[in-house]
Amino acid sequence: MTTHRIALIPGDGIGREVVPAALGVLEAVGRRHAISFGYDEFDWSCERYLAEGSMMPADGLDRIRGHDAVFLGAVGFPGVPDHVSLWGLLIPIRRQFQQYVNLRPIRVFEGLDSPVRRAVAGEVDLVVVRENVEGEYSEIGGRMSRGLPEELAVQQAVFTRAGVTRLVDYGLALAERRRGYGEAAARQRTGYVTSATKSNGIVHTMPFWDEIVAERTELHPDVRWDQEHIDALSAKLVLDPARFDVIVASNLFGDILSDLAAAVAGGIGIAPAANLNPERDFPSLFEPVHGSAPDIAGRGIANPIGAIWTAAMMLDHLGHPEAAAEVETAIAGVLAAREVRTPDLGGTATTASFTQAVLDQLTAR
Repeated sequence: MTTHRIALIPGDGIGREVVPAALGVLEAVGRRHAISFGYDEFDWSCERYLAEGSMMPADGLDRIRGHDAVFLGAVGFPGVPDHVSLWGLLIPIRRQFQQYVNLRPIRVFEGLDSPVRRAVAGEVDLVVVRENVEGEYSEIGGRMSRGLPEELAVQQAVFTRAGVTRLVDYGLALAERRRGYGEAAARQRTGYVTSATKSNGIVHTMPFWDEIVAERTELHPDVRWDQEHIDALSAKLVLDPARFDVIVASNLFGDILSDLAAAVAGGIGIAPAANLNPERDFPSLFEPVHGSAPDIAGRGIANPIGAIWTAAMMLDHLGHPEAAAEVETAIAGVLAAREVRTPDLGGTATTASFTQAVLDQLTAR
């Protein structure tokens, strides 16, 4: 029996509803593969901020440093600005634990029609690899002359050779492992990487990014690659999503592309994410990306797919790829049957009934 210790942060809103759903699936697949989980739950949230003035305690990072992984439900609450919740919890965890890869798999499932005509199940299967700790989301900058006519704000982007190199290397290695996924890779029978850039308009950081991408691709001759300006790439991701396999992007570009791609695949409610420290010097953090959805919180109708798929990503990271694949296959089976749908997907199922359908798929195997 393999045991993993998981730090749980249900967070706000529907996070408290989808986390139990994901844990139920983890327990079920764990029994099949001799995997057990121990959980330590933390009440770090916007509600905590309103009550105590901080998203987490001063020693919060030390409290979760020794866990095998961190599982987050959702963060966000009316009355708490997003920059407060983000910089008070998620960004400190990402940066202190060097979770420099934000991994966003995108897949069109059979039975869940995409709003994009050319996004077809079996053809669209890609991953956005987003740089997660530097780039455009740096802490360097400030504001002067607040409230005056000459008020100004300065925000500095920070791109380091080490930071870009390790992110691109991860994307190239992932493309090698994924060989055969997606229409583009299958057509070439090789990994295929697209680099998101804007070097025709951003004169310093993006040419620097392009140069490093070109250098690193020379070390991976079996991986085909190209680069696209972010504006054209956004359009092509909608017009021909099946052409992409692995997309590597800076913090800002990856943030935007990953949500766009999730919408192409059928909705942000199904999207999972992982914040990875590939070296495993620190725990990685796993989170669905749908947000806290305060408008439906407490009604028991939240879509649990994002959280359950995120749990599968955590299983894979913890060294259990077969268990992870079973969970993803169970999700696919429920969607292909077209019988159980939460309201965001046009159905009437509750969080609990959809989760039960996934559990039934697991036990039927």
